[in-house]
Amino acid sequence: MGTAREPIAVIGTGYVGLVTAAGFAELGSEVWCVDIDASKIARLERGEVPIYEPGLAECILANRERMHFSTDLAPALEHARLLFVAVGTPPTYSGDADLSSVYAVVDAMPKSDRHALVMKSTVPVGTGAAIERSFAERNKNGFAYVSCPEFLKEGSALDDFLHPDRIVVGDDGDWAGDAVIALYSPLDAPLVRTDVASAEMIKLAANAFLATKISFINEIANVCEETGADVLEVARGMGLDRRIGTHFLKPGIGFGGSCFPKDVSALKQLAGNSGYHFQLLTAVIEVNELQKRRVIGKLQKHLGSLIGKNVALLGLAFKAQTDDMREASSLVLAARLQADGAKVRAYDPVAEEEARKLMVGVEFAEDALGAVSGADACVIVTEWPEFAELDWSAVAERMSGRLIIDGRNFVDPERVRAAGFIYEGIGR
Repeated sequence: MGTAREPIAVIGTGYVGLVTAAGFAELGSEVWCVDIDASKIARLERGEVPIYEPGLAECILANRERMHFSTDLAPALEHARLLFVAVGTPPTYSGDADLSSVYAVVDAMPKSDRHALVMKSTVPVGTGAAIERSFAERNKNGFAYVSCPEFLKEGSALDDFLHPDRIVVGDDGDWAGDAVIALYSPLDAPLVRTDVASAEMIKLAANAFLATKISFINEIANVCEETGADVLEVARGMGLDRRIGTHFLKPGIGFGGSCFPKDVSALKQLAGNSGYHFQLLTAVIEVNELQKRRVIGKLQKHLGSLIGKNVALLGLAFKAQTDDMREASSLVLAARLQADGAKVRAYDPVAEEEARKLMVGVEFAEDALGAVSGADACVIVTEWPEFAELDWSAVAERMSGRLIIDGRNFVDPERVRAAGFIYEGIGR
């Protein structure tokens, strides 16, 4: 890459941490990856990547000599002054972010005037100020702090890292912010350098807005079903307005994953803790929860009671090109179907291993045709490309019933109907 790149450390080798580490290694930095999970570190040292993300395993393999994995923080502190924090901040029962892993990292930091924590984990607004207070109380004032939120989409995360929409750096205007900006300088992207609190809010506000677009178009889809309009035509007509845009105007059975549900809830809680009732986000969350359950109503409309019925679920991950099952719509669907007396058989090309840990009583099939065998109805939950290529005549031969519910408006209705099925989409 020409001039020598600054070495960095990444603390936490989960989804964000591994993509960040691989991305900076690709740009030419030596990267020291640290995690408390010894088995995960052992797998990474063997060249095994514990998550499914297109291109990630290949990128780590290609940059193997620049990437170091350890459970020990000391080598990272020795070699790198910028310590990127990418630990989990899952929601608590109250809806607040659980910052215990973040503060475990803060507690592990030594007194130093040459190091900086660079926060990649999504944290509530005010976390950076609280960490800086914590450093001051422990006489670690020299430890710098930077907020550098990530904007990675699962399924295209590595590409998002290397071709970002923007780089957001929140800092106190010192060496650490300059150093982070220099690290990102090879990437041609607009820079937003701001204060720490504003950087923290940018991340939460961006995800909350995208989630709002999804819930909005789902509400429009539900009204379309009542009025005879086609939501895909409506979304196309709306999206051509440059002020609105086409992104995230895809109706379906609700958003999931590790970011949107958590960040929307966290922002709502943050506002509430500050004494402000964020009414819009309350509605966004409610619409999303109800949307997942509307599939049950569609099944009952055609099948009546679901007791003893066999229902196939095609796709389990919260979206295609990932094995992430966090807040996946399939979890709610499978649980609701079984509570109503149905038997559930499912197939996902990538996420079965993760799904088996979370789904009780579900039978797993080796392929799509195996999942639909003997089924009274089939629900398309995740938009895996292979489902768009299904031979619907072969599906018809395997199924007992004739009902296809397309929870993502993903397959061709005419092809499905031509094979003798009743097709039900979302908002059509």
